[in-house]
Amino acid sequence: MKLSRDLEVTQKTAWYLAQRIRETWVDNQDALEDFAGPVEVDETYMGGRRRNMSNSKRKELKDTGRGAVGKVAVVGVKDRETNKVSAKVVESTDKATLQGFLADKASPDAKVYSDDSTSYSGMPFDHESVNHSVSEYVRDQAHTNGIESHWAIIKRAHKHLHRYVNELSGRHNNRCEDTLDLMQNIAKGLDRKHLPYKSLIADNGLPSGARS
Repeated sequence: MKLSRDLEVTQKTAWYLAQRIRETWVDNQDALEDFAGPVEVDETYMGGRRRNMSNSKRKELKDTGRGAVGKVAVVGVKDRETNKVSAKVVESTDKATLQGFLADKASPDAKVYSDDSTSYSGMPFDHESVNHSVSEYVRDQAHTNGIESHWAIIKRAHKHLHRYVNELSGRHNNRCEDTLDLMQNIAKGLDRKHLPYKSLIADNGLPSGARS
């Protein structure tokens, strides 16, 4: 709404423009060099608030508990040395997916910190974990507070999730640049980014409401 007022355009036009701008952050994530570490890796779940679901969907999930049911998974890694973040929407949080993401983003000799999820066990890294299941969140240098702080920001903007993940991670990485440089980077990133409005509003079938 603020963008629509600033540009004196309709809310629909401003929303569409904002979604197209978010496409520019894809290149930012792809261009990141391997994180030398130490790094923090963690996953989170977005969307799926039951009060926003239909009665039939809530009834379907009645006995499944809270957890990750009906939500979308995101994995992320933060480099403590550079303070940069890379994050991605994923279809699974199994060992192959999470460790594969980490292997693509972190240098082989990076020190890795995670929680006690079994998906991070047996990694080919110098690895320490904290045991959240027994309320252990910090042990000397072992913690995931940095990447979890990033999740807190992203969870305030989970609609059209993958664009927000790219945008907010990109904004974090470029937060020290001045306004002119940011505008130039965004303008460059808009080149050949085709996002039809019809595709933007199409139903994608995700129960969480977080569009892909």
